[in-house]
Amino acid sequence: TSSHTRVGILNNPSSKIKESNTAIARGILTAFLTQNNSNLKSFLSKLSKEETAKPLAAGTKITKFLIPGMDGNTFEKKYNTLGLDLIKTHQMFCQEVLKLLPGQMAVMSNGR
Repeated sequence: TSSHTRVGILNNPSSKIKESNTAIARGILTAFLTQNNSNLKSFLSKLSKEETAKPLAAGTKITKFLIPGMDGNTFEKKYNTLGLDLIKTHQMFCQEVLKLLPGQMAVMSNGR
């Protein structure tokens, strides 16, 4: 959030939700919950790159991609305890309320 913009993420996966295929989604949610705006922006930019996604999909721990200045201990504790229920709730909201198909993307806007 800033005085001009607020950003949020809702996950709407198309495949079965498992720990092995949600590393990036859980990393994004954890960063939103534990980091300040400047670190959050830099970390999200890093997570969105192909050279980060491939190693994560292959099993590399997400903590290897933390950026300088991030509170790594807080991030790691939250990441390790963040269950899959939150992602499942996002998925249900996207499909039941927003009427999106599994995996379908959308942009929502709600001005202040």
